[in-house]
Amino acid sequence: MSRNRMGAHVELMNNLLCEWHFGERHELRLDGATPAEAYACIEPGLRAEDPWIQRAIALREVPGRLLRSVGLSGNALPSSPFGFHSFTPLGKVQNREVAFGLAGQFWQLDYGLRAIPDAAAFAAMTDQPRLVLNVCVEPINEQRCRLVTHTRVHCPTEAQRRRFAPYWYAIRPVSGLIRQRLLQRIAHLSQASSP
Repeated sequence: MSRNRMGAHVELMNNLLCEWHFGERHELRLDGATPAEAYACIEPGLRAEDPWIQRAIALREVPGRLLRSVGLSGNALPSSPFGFHSFTPLGKVQNREVAFGLAGQFWQLDYGLRAIPDAAAFAAMTDQPRLVLNVCVEPINEQRCRLVTHTRVHCPTEAQRRRFAPYWYAIRPVSGLIRQRLLQRIAHLSQASSP
């Protein structure tokens, strides 16, 4: 089983995207919930609505709304607001890791997303920038674990890397706060479900 330098299991993520150009990692220690309880709360935690995250996404979409309002761009916004539903489930390692993916020209106002039906299609999409987001549970003991999320982005061409880099560094602080809020939500659900 693969481990990154901090010890969190990333077997699935390494299989999905073993090479990347941009990445971030966040973790949260969780007391009072078993690793199995934490794992069971990953997807419900990611799906739960968070007004702060919704406001951050709405702020990111302001330029597209302005362009659309003055008639300069009909495709400046996605057909529906960006959210967890925009990600494709790519796989699970029971009680350990869940991974989701995106592909497309993320720096575009409408995110430039490409449809990904499944993990095989994600792996085959080698001409597009691809992103993997995972959440893993790292056991500490029976009633303690660490929740860890990794985000990796691979851009297959130098031109795509140059286009993506400014966008990545602009959104990274807010993206990091979003990841922390996701971990906190999963932790809260885990502790609430623990007997």
